[in-house]
Amino acid sequence: MVNRSEPPTILITGCSSGIGATAAEGLAARGWRVFPTARRREDTHRLRGAGWEAHTLDLADSASIEAGLTAVLERTGGTLDALFNNGAYGQPGAVEDLSRETLRSQLETNLLGTHELTRQVLPLMRQQGHGRIVQNSSVLGFIALPYRGAYVCSKFALEGLTDTLRQELAGTGIHVSLIQPGPIRSRFRDNAYAAFQARIDTRNSAHATTYRAVEQRLAGGGHTPFTRDADAVLVKLIHALESPRPKARYHVTVPTHLFAALKRILPTRWLDRTLLAATASERR
Repeated sequence: MVNRSEPPTILITGCSSGIGATAAEGLAARGWRVFPTARRREDTHRLRGAGWEAHTLDLADSASIEAGLTAVLERTGGTLDALFNNGAYGQPGAVEDLSRETLRSQLETNLLGTHELTRQVLPLMRQQGHGRIVQNSSVLGFIALPYRGAYVCSKFALEGLTDTLRQELAGTGIHVSLIQPGPIRSRFRDNAYAAFQARIDTRNSAHATTYRAVEQRLAGGGHTPFTRDADAVLVKLIHALESPRPKARYHVTVPTHLFAALKRILPTRWLDRTLLAATASERR
């Protein structure tokens, strides 16, 4: 980052809990001026009550994106050093059970809203001559698993868009990185269960039997093997924001490292068999 007397500024989406909340706390402890945002106003009020310069920003709402960013820039004098696009949710369900509206909702938040916010920040960073954009992707940004098609679609698309953006910004002083976490302790599963109940017609699906196991997994509140705390993401985020040579990709958790290696060496059919075997217990 550019050396200067005032603390560097960062806007973070999805700070009501989990990775976003941990990132805000960790960066503030390192001297960053953090502007955490959340989709729901009650979460924004709670964050403000805890002393944060928090704002409401719903990635599925263009007016909310503009209002949230405008409020932040009013406090910074129109500059912003970094953006951590963390806000997202998971929509479980078989691909054939995803209605157009359900898939659109997933993309509005996880892809289109993130893209819109990034586009609004980029002119500021170009004018400054520096900036950091970090996208919180997933192991499911390069590996597909059953009954996660909507989320996989959103993260695969985010990674492709980010790779293109990184190339287009070469030489501008604006660095773009992807973080690819595997299972992280958060409210992600609780939110996914709510989305599953709201948008998937389990009773009339060809996957009805499997859905009973999916519901038990989502409602159980447990964690898969190799689950890490959100601090594991924070470590990679700090490097992406503060290193003079940030990486294009940061793998977090054993599954991400393992699946990245398997994708490089296995033929597609063998990889499919491996992934189906790894998730077999979820479907029974």
